[in-house]
Amino acid sequence: MKAVWAAKGNLENPLSVLRNDIFRQPEVPEGWVRVKVAAVGLNYHDIFTLRGQGMHPIKFPLILGSEGAGTLDDGSEVLIYPVMGSPDFKGDETLDPDRHVLGELTQGSLAEYVVVPRKNAIPKPPELSMIHASVLGIAWLTAYRMLFKLSGLKRGQTMLVQGSSGGVATALIQLGRAAGMTVWSTGRTEEKRAIATSLGAHQTFTPGEILPKLVDAVFDPSGIATWNHSLGSVVLGGTIVTCGGHSGMQVELDLKKVFVEQIKITGCYVGSFEDFQVLIKFIVEHKIEPKISKVLPVDRAEEGLRDLIEGSVQGKIVIKL
Repeated sequence: MKAVWAAKGNLENPLSVLRNDIFRQPEVPEGWVRVKVAAVGLNYHDIFTLRGQGMHPIKFPLILGSEGAGTLDDGSEVLIYPVMGSPDFKGDETLDPDRHVLGELTQGSLAEYVVVPRKNAIPKPPELSMIHASVLGIAWLTAYRMLFKLSGLKRGQTMLVQGSSGGVATALIQLGRAAGMTVWSTGRTEEKRAIATSLGAHQTFTPGEILPKLVDAVFDPSGIATWNHSLGSVVLGGTIVTCGGHSGMQVELDLKKVFVEQIKITGCYVGSFEDFQVLIKFIVEHKIEPKISKVLPVDRAEEGLRDLIEGSVQGKIVIKL
């Protein structure tokens, strides 16, 4: 089958190990199903894989792709819940010690076919196109959990999104506006800030800019570059939710400020199966169309991955198979 995969890891030149050609179709274990993939959303997770960085030891060659939408062998249209783990674990899948997502311990979705546990192939609502359904599994699910499960925000409160154009940032802006929050965001360029405004942000700011007031919650997917600003922008008793570190993972932390001001800092790892179901329902009910920057044929997957590395993404990039 046609697939986009990493031959090995290369920290300095990740695209040099990218392959876009024939790969053996995966076998379908008992209790799993085969999905003929229609569309896949790219994520920075794919770049980490190409760099040889992962939460689990990576066994190459490895097909990229952690989310997507397609059809089962019987023709049913589905979108993929990306989190897997121990079949014996009960409860929130994100707390399973054996948790992993597509493209870590199993072959990913950026191929003609992908196999997933039967539970992970969720019926696609007819209101969602394959393109929009394909991007919900990672960035959008992460954004949903950050906002609705971890931030403690209530309708009308003010939130700051560190970023304006990336997948998680655009999802947070669109979800926050639909949920009735006052949405602020930061962006490195006027163009990026304009994207945030077009998606519903009430105000935008340059990175590190002093805000008109402190906010109730900050969402930080970046890491080192934005961390001090996040810590200095939240109210007493407010919350910072982090989900990544594209600019670097090792941040310095002023513990005195954290405990004196009772700031809550929490991390987010994708979302639970229940979160995913509620996210899909929320998007359909509010008629949200996830921001898509490009839809590329599979032969141009490298172009989309390069955009991720260069930070020129506006929303999500989708690979159509």
